[in-house]
Amino acid sequence: MIELTLPTMTCGHCVKTVTETVQRVDAAARVAIDLPTHAVRIESARPAEAFTAALAEEGFEAA
Repeated sequence: MIELTLPTMTCGHCVKTVTETVQRVDAAARVAIDLPTHAVRIESARPAEAFTAALAEEGFEAA
């Protein structure tokens, strides 16, 4: 389980972008997002760095 905090994820559009980005890295990944706390939980065999790099490219730096 990979747990990230994305402070710049603030709206429904952000949630959609984050979800799509995670799924581009690993189509089989399971994503759970808690928007009020800016938390993202990802279940995947891929390394956390793959997700943090892809999300950073989209403007979502992990805190």
